[in-house]
Amino acid sequence: MPRFAANLSFLFNEVPFLERFGEAAQAGFRAVEFAFPYEYRISEMVEQQREHRLEIVLINAPSGDWAAGDRGLASLPGREHEFTAGIANALQYAQAFACPRIHAMAGVVPEGADAADRERRMRTYVRNLRFACNEAAAQGVTITIEPINPRDFPGYLLNTQAQAHAIRAEVGAKNLKVQMDLYHTQVVEGNLTEKLRQYMPHIGHIQIANVPGRTEPDSGEINYGFLFKVIDELRYDGWIGCEYRPLKGTTAGLPWLYRLLDRKPSAPKA
Repeated sequence: MPRFAANLSFLFNEVPFLERFGEAAQAGFRAVEFAFPYEYRISEMVEQQREHRLEIVLINAPSGDWAAGDRGLASLPGREHEFTAGIANALQYAQAFACPRIHAMAGVVPEGADAADRERRMRTYVRNLRFACNEAAAQGVTITIEPINPRDFPGYLLNTQAQAHAIRAEVGAKNLKVQMDLYHTQVVEGNLTEKLRQYMPHIGHIQIANVPGRTEPDSGEINYGFLFKVIDELRYDGWIGCEYRPLKGTTAGLPWLYRLLDRKPSAPKA
């Protein structure tokens, strides 16, 4: 049976961020992931991690000014110094958490960019990823890259599994892996079973949500019961991040997990 990590950027949003560690543990999760921890002190997050005996299995590197439209810095010419500083910052957090993975988001290509501009961005992307992987290797950390569907993130540089694995091969670093979010993959290209079989040796992390709506795994067109068996057959030994938007509250939407684990929901706290 796969191991599931609660994505605290998406789940347990009913409470403030630092309280979500306890909520995840109470719900039965033994691991968590989240996007951007940088507004919180390392010490207060480590305190929550230790108190609730949770592994932190994935964080994102800083991705620029989100409110201004940034969706990552790795491919943006002229912002290399910002990217390298962000990787250094992410590695500090990862070291404190004993977190083995950092996702470096690629960034958005401006509308109307020509082929030459796109190529320049790809060259920047490869150089930045080589730098990030070299820095992360000394700490035993894997850098991940993730294809994201253009419906949710218009203009995002990386959309398909083939694109991501071509970049991975070009960078040539042993600690660069592809983060396969089955929600994004279904939206863009489908054929999830064959994609898993084709790329499993180079998949560094898996995330899940259903289509449409990016909701719980049991509430859409993707047959996750079948896919979890495939993932087991392929001997994936990593975590599966639950990066979905609960339809009616996080706890109310967890029966899919309890059925898989053959356990009853935790009793609510007094």
